[in-house]
Amino acid sequence: MSLSWSAEPIAGFCLSGTKHSHSPITSKCSSAYERGNYQTAFGEFQLLAKRGDANAQFNIGQMYLRGHGVPQDLQIAIKWYTLAAKQGNAGAAYNLGVMYRTGKGVRKDTKTALRWYNAAAKLGDLDSVFTLGLMYQKGDGVPQDYKEAVKWFRLGAEKDHTSSLYNLGKSYFFGQGVQRNLVYSHMWFDIAATSGDKGAIQAQDITAQKMTPAQIAEAKKLARECIRKKYKGC
Repeated sequence: MSLSWSAEPIAGFCLSGTKHSHSPITSKCSSAYERGNYQTAFGEFQLLAKRGDANAQFNIGQMYLRGHGVPQDLQIAIKWYTLAAKQGNAGAAYNLGVMYRTGKGVRKDTKTALRWYNAAAKLGDLDSVFTLGLMYQKGDGVPQDYKEAVKWFRLGAEKDHTSSLYNLGKSYFFGQGVQRNLVYSHMWFDIAATSGDKGAIQAQDITAQKMTPAQIAEAKKLARECIRKKYKGC
């Protein structure tokens, strides 16, 4: 069987109102938004945003990004994301990273994108952690640096982020940023596969074809121990 890796695109926009943010949407706003009553939700978000509520600022940005209840306007979305991100809203910082990296609604600026991804990562945003790893792995807008990529993938893996687990296994398979080690590669693929990720399951099988039964048994034992240790020190 030839070696074939699943595609791992850099994550897209954070579109959920609460996935990345640290303060919940008020029940009234959330209810109105979920019902598709965007005008009511927008009005409530505006009232909260004017009082400095970062989550409301983030959600106004979301509405301008999507064109929900307002004309789609990426530059206005960026304005609201920036206000929210400066107050520590991880979702807003992540979306700014996406927009500056891709040049969506703003002039492409990798340095600014990295700054926002790093800000979101420091707030615990795992999509940002993974994206930073992937950028360094591929040399996407930054000098290719496999060791730096592994650093970020390991941070994500320690939080059970499937794509980070998968890419850590890939790093050990190819010896990129770490010494090539099929046992550790299989271990990380094994852990990633517990989420049902098809790419990890396939990679696990491909790696196993290059290993002895004893090596496979060792990798599975290490995977169980790693999960038991909550991915620390694996």
